[in-house]
Amino acid sequence: MSTTRPSPPGDRGPEPSGASGASAGLQVRTLSLDGESGVVPLARDFARQALYEWGWLPAASADQRAVAEDVLLVVSELVTNACLHAEGPERMLIACDSKMIRVEVSDRGTGQPAPRTPHRAGRPGGHGMFIVQRLCLDWGVVRAPGVAGKTVWAELAAPA
Repeated sequence: MSTTRPSPPGDRGPEPSGASGASAGLQVRTLSLDGESGVVPLARDFARQALYEWGWLPAASADQRAVAEDVLLVVSELVTNACLHAEGPERMLIACDSKMIRVEVSDRGTGQPAPRTPHRAGRPGGHGMFIVQRLCLDWGVVRAPGVAGKTVWAELAAPA
């Protein structure tokens, strides 16, 4: 389920993550998180390293630095949500091309992530999906039929 456009069952949103290797210039990194401890800093460090390998860091401009920081924040929020609400994350995927970056976090949870409504800025907790919704071009949830768990994905625009 996407928050900003209808998606048929099983649609992962725009073609991500290279399962089909579709788009030229698509760069993909995956990280197994199943059974690991300290997964939030581990996932952030992994994403930061990918951004360095892809030339997004060190940032050449304020826009590029802001996008890189947003990517790291989205990674933190998605992995944290999997820890708090879904028995922990199993895998994280980060992919980019010249137009966008995509983060996917897979877990075994049955819950449906959603921004807290109404959003109360002064109230502690419950801001993760609101932050993801505000920073990202789009985000959604994919469930494979007959398989426990889900993948939460989010896409951010590449810096201009």
